[in-house]
Amino acid sequence: MKQCPSTFHAYILQNPAGRFYIGHTDDLDRRLNQHNDSEGKSHLGKYTQKNGPWSLVWSEAHPSRSAAVLREREIKAWKSAARIRSELLDSTEAAQRWSPA
Repeated sequence: MKQCPSTFHAYILQNPAGRFYIGHTDDLDRRLNQHNDSEGKSHLGKYTQKNGPWSLVWSEAHPSRSAAVLREREIKAWKSAARIRSELLDSTEAAQRWSPA
């Protein structure tokens, strides 16, 4: 039986064209490999298939999956690459300003 991980992550991937993909996971390395795997991409949507390769540019640890999902949804609601860059990628302290409820 697989143990439940104690840490979940909200994350942002970026492709060479500068596009973002926002998600959450319990295993960043595995998930990045899944996004970039050229074989067996049936578990991924068309967006990641068509627009890779992807690099991890930001991640934030959360104590539960629900907290990571909330953060993912908050970032997706911004709908602005400029805001993502200014609030998360341009400042190493930006992630520390946000704390889950």
